[in-house]
Amino acid sequence: MMKRTIAICVFSLVAMLGKAQQYSYPMPEYIPTQENLEHREAFQDMKFGMFIHWGIYSVLGDGEWVMYQQKIPFKTYQKLTKFFNPQDFDAKEWVQIAKSAGMKYITITTRHHDSFSMFDTDASPYNIVDATPYGKDPLKELAAECKKEGIQLNFYYSLLDWAREDYGFGKKIVDGYPVETDWDSYIEFMKAQLTELLTNYGEIGVIWFDGHWDRKKANWHYNEIYSLIHELSPTTLIANNHHLQPIPGEDIQTFERDLPGENKGGYSAGVKVSQLPLESCATMAKSWGFNLNDKKFKTTKQLIHFLVNAAGRNGNLLLNVGPMPNGEIQSEFVDTLKEVGEWTAKYGESIYGSRGNVIKPQPWGTITQKDKVLYVHVLNPTQEPYIFIPELKEKITSATSFDGSLKIRFKQVKEGVFLYPGEDFDTDIDGIIKLNVR
Repeated sequence: MMKRTIAICVFSLVAMLGKAQQYSYPMPEYIPTQENLEHREAFQDMKFGMFIHWGIYSVLGDGEWVMYQQKIPFKTYQKLTKFFNPQDFDAKEWVQIAKSAGMKYITITTRHHDSFSMFDTDASPYNIVDATPYGKDPLKELAAECKKEGIQLNFYYSLLDWAREDYGFGKKIVDGYPVETDWDSYIEFMKAQLTELLTNYGEIGVIWFDGHWDRKKANWHYNEIYSLIHELSPTTLIANNHHLQPIPGEDIQTFERDLPGENKGGYSAGVKVSQLPLESCATMAKSWGFNLNDKKFKTTKQLIHFLVNAAGRNGNLLLNVGPMPNGEIQSEFVDTLKEVGEWTAKYGESIYGSRGNVIKPQPWGTITQKDKVLYVHVLNPTQEPYIFIPELKEKITSATSFDGSLKIRFKQVKEGVFLYPGEDFDTDIDGIIKLNVR
């Protein structure tokens, strides 16, 4: 009886967790256009992008959540606008940093949870043009430079708002709506800003939503918001960092601080990997926004491994920098990205345009594939004199080091493939073996 009771409880818990990973409100059927599918494919080919968290919070140098974490009243927090004058912002420099690192797209915060808009908007006076001494729209400059350099521009947009009365932060949700607020007004505000973002800056690759998790039971009117985006810009893809299963209308599945299928960051419990294009987002240190005391910088090797492991799981890596209040990207990030760029310039063939999920992740590493070429990424050298690839069925015709200078001995059996790299095989950061298959 006890075992049966435990089994019933476990089953009920699993069912509850499964239900918790769904959006509760009706969504219209979504049939992506051929153009949309082509842009999904192009997004998957890019593999590597730069995430930029930048706003008036950078003035305090304590991350993008400083208003909430330090419990700063909004009327007090607003004073930061008078100190935000990023005279050293240079869109060309930002784009060159990203491009030199091998990044193919940039996703920048247009409005974060603090309600401040980093672009010229008629929907709110609380924006960088109207409320700061800087008085210019940095997204205009960034859009022009991205277009010039062939870098795709994407916009992050916060659903959560700590300041607006019509959002009513902290209000209880009843029947999908926060009490004592004008939720419909907030939805219309967001639609007005999204319209501006999709009509004033040229072609935008992705709208990247965040903050849904603040109101998991709310009716976010995604049926209206997603339809608006698809109507205004049919090629623009939609991503939503809601930590749920993908919602109809979305084109990308995101994983915060995690690889697809993992939950080390703690945000992906119960979430299954979908067939949509996948993207992992991660920071170069700990914070997303500029943090003066954050010294937990990831090494070049760690970042390359994250990129390779994401590609091996058929995903992209969106790697974050938090520019300083003067508009510069701090030197620690720039120096590391330069080293990452040296690696991508040499080995990018094994990443860009590749697809993953050739095999399950292995203790030694992962595999990416392009056409009839498999790239075996040996990230963690084994103690044995061989690398074993389980359940690989394709017939191998040749095996070499990445540059072709070293022939690799191999043995293909029913259970998989044994590779014998030898002592001269370099595995310092990522030892890559190139397999040609039939």
